[in-house]
Amino acid sequence: MDGTARCTPTTIMSFGSNGDEARFRNRIGNYHKGLPHDEFGEVDPRAYQTLLDATDAPSPPADFQAIELGLGRKLVNPQSGLAEDLEGPDPEDLEMRSAPSVASAETAAEAVELYWMALLRDEPFAGFPDDPTVQQAAGELSRLSDFTGPKEEGEVTPGTIFRGCTPGDLKGPYISQFLFKDIPYGSLTISQRQQTVQPGIDYMTDFDEWLAIQNGGPNPPDAFDDTRRYIRNMRDMGQYVHVDALYEAYLNACLILLGMQAPVDGGNPYKDPNPDAEKQEGFGTFGGPHVLSLVTEVATRALKAVWWQKWFVHRRLRPEAYGGLVHLTLNGTKSYPLDPQVLNSRAVAATQTRNRSRLLPMAFPEGSPTHPSYGAGHATVAGACVTILKAWFDEEHRIDDPVVASDDGLELVPYAGPDASELTVGGELNKVAANVAIGRNMAGVHWRSDYLESVKLGEQVAVCILFNQRKDYNEDYSFSFTGFDGDEFVISRDGVTKNGNQLRHPCRTRPGKRV
Repeated sequence: MDGTARCTPTTIMSFGSNGDEARFRNRIGNYHKGLPHDEFGEVDPRAYQTLLDATDAPSPPADFQAIELGLGRKLVNPQSGLAEDLEGPDPEDLEMRSAPSVASAETAAEAVELYWMALLRDEPFAGFPDDPTVQQAAGELSRLSDFTGPKEEGEVTPGTIFRGCTPGDLKGPYISQFLFKDIPYGSLTISQRQQTVQPGIDYMTDFDEWLAIQNGGPNPPDAFDDTRRYIRNMRDMGQYVHVDALYEAYLNACLILLGMQAPVDGGNPYKDPNPDAEKQEGFGTFGGPHVLSLVTEVATRALKAVWWQKWFVHRRLRPEAYGGLVHLTLNGTKSYPLDPQVLNSRAVAATQTRNRSRLLPMAFPEGSPTHPSYGAGHATVAGACVTILKAWFDEEHRIDDPVVASDDGLELVPYAGPDASELTVGGELNKVAANVAIGRNMAGVHWRSDYLESVKLGEQVAVCILFNQRKDYNEDYSFSFTGFDGDEFVISRDGVTKNGNQLRHPCRTRPGKRV
């Protein structure tokens, strides 16, 4: 494998809402968790209208107070999407590809992947090549008409399954080195052995429990493992992204890179050796303090951008709600217009055998958070923060002594794969973004397209911020990096180029918006 994974949507590319809200008057394609529902989990139309009234921007705060909730679980910060900023793009200035329709083959394929992820949550990543269930999953995903995950020669394999779609994602261990290596934090050295949860415990597989949580009801607590472990499987990865501080993985990656004295990008004015900087070094500009603040600075702007998309554009349903549609259709209670590929899935059948229901098993007791699925907050922040790190450091620098978690997660062992000497800073940064974003899928709370389109949204935010700052420094400098789609960016005092072409408006991608 060359480490490059291209995941191209098979449907016609469009932008804005996918039309499900108008197409399905019972709102089955849209987010409504936390609102009141009937006995089948269909949202109360009057309550949904209060949500629509509030998200018909611009909206005063009182409109959000008027949203009718079910059993009391609060919605997460819809007004964040209406916030603007002195730096970076205004949230409504950017756009994302339309989310796949609830009735589409692409959504069905994404759902089948999620069911397989749930079935395989406790299988160590290192065991994927020889696991027969992984091989079954890869075989079914290969046969789906609109599955967009990475493939080898047109087939999903144990080496590509559940991986990301950007350069470097297919090289080396599944988990990025930046989630394994010790973190130098000032005078502290922090191990990345984490508190994880017990194996074999999934949630919301009972319909009454599922319905209560759709209505915003309470949930049981997490069942924690008493032993701290390195990330070895999808349950561990899901728990990492259940409780992480949102830019945690990228701040840690930055500290690791600074600690290993990784070389900086060629356009850094203090890159060693540089005849023009023989008597000075970077600090507040183009030094450690600069990048440490910059990698976190983009996170809140990324959240505002994606919250606009979530609440005011797409309002896509969460996978657990789709699982309810699958369950009710297959048991004959209701008939929903789902693509037959999910209804005939081996993963769904195996879920029924294991849990006596076809609901999507959730890794989190509360299921998804109470905000829409598309785009994904974790993925957008990942895209923004990783873009900063790729712009700052030399992406081609090799990472020495790669490691992987043991099957029990108690220790790190040397990675001895044939590509062990080929892991790079850029590839492992792309991989940590994919790990964090797809980790949310592994828990059952996001879709594959949520990941892929959101990291690109985060990239737009970071490019805009670097563009806004282009004349803030006295030094002559440039940033160059490879984008998530393989595009080559250069940012300097002169502006932003993408594949050699000047971008006129790097902070605006939505047609018709002001400059």
